[in-house]
Amino acid sequence: MRPAELIERKRDGGELDDAEIADLVLGYSRGEIPDYQLAAFCMAVYFQGLSAGETFALTDAMVRSGETIDLEAEIGRLVADKHSTGGVGDKASLVVGPLVAACGIPFGKMSGRGLGHTGGTLDKLESIPGFRVELSRDDFVYQVREVGIAVIGQTADLVPADKHLYALRDVTATVENVSLIAASIMSKKIAAGADAIVLDVKVGDGAFMKSREAARELAEAMLELGRRAGRRVVCELTDMEQPLGHAVGNALEIRESVATLRGEGPADLTELAVVSAAHLVTLCTEAIVEDARAQVDEALRDGSGMDAYGRWIRAQGG
Repeated sequence: MRPAELIERKRDGGELDDAEIADLVLGYSRGEIPDYQLAAFCMAVYFQGLSAGETFALTDAMVRSGETIDLEAEIGRLVADKHSTGGVGDKASLVVGPLVAACGIPFGKMSGRGLGHTGGTLDKLESIPGFRVELSRDDFVYQVREVGIAVIGQTADLVPADKHLYALRDVTATVENVSLIAASIMSKKIAAGADAIVLDVKVGDGAFMKSREAARELAEAMLELGRRAGRRVVCELTDMEQPLGHAVGNALEIRESVATLRGEGPADLTELAVVSAAHLVTLCTEAIVEDARAQVDEALRDGSGMDAYGRWIRAQGG
């Protein structure tokens, strides 16, 4: 079926099957479908939404557009990841990763750039002179195994369809759609190979999800995608009515992340990072929440979280 017919059906509220969604996504990834048609598809989805089945089909197609990594098979252990839907001043992932690594749990994250009004984790990291966000698949796996933590951008080989769609959404006013956000986030999580994932869904004026109802809808969509993909997933709904911490701006947020790992950070950022890290420790070790929290608190207190941060930044050229 021609792409225009699929776009028309979705525009009118119809449902596409797995093969039709795969044809659109993979065709676009191969350059066979022009960006203006995918932009029209995104706008149709923005207004009509996707069913749970369509959302998983979209996620699966984006994953299949490139290589995938099975970190547990490569490393021999469960690997953790943390993602935030983004908000003003949100730099928690930069603190969570080192804390988790300091607890002896490998942390591997594939991240994106800014969408809408917020800078992404990669934008923040690239404010560090010399820091490299583009690692090969093998270098990513090696660093997670040997250093205990790595954060990379999307390469040409990992979820290329999402990389293109991610940029297209940013310039076509189709960012704030639950199905597209869920599929984009979870395709990266699945392809990058982490087994245990904490998803921080922001809600409020400084977030994409302005209402608690919308945030809950996104959380439920991602939990369902994680379940279908066989991942251990926890979703947090956190307030973004005001910036997280005190610093806003990529380089300033890096500085505040370092201060937090030194035990000198704002209380709200510290608490969120510790809670998220404790969730990941629980998912990977089956420790009870109280014991996991104690491990993370100790990593913050004894400086091992800061040590892990230093090893990570140096390993990627910073």
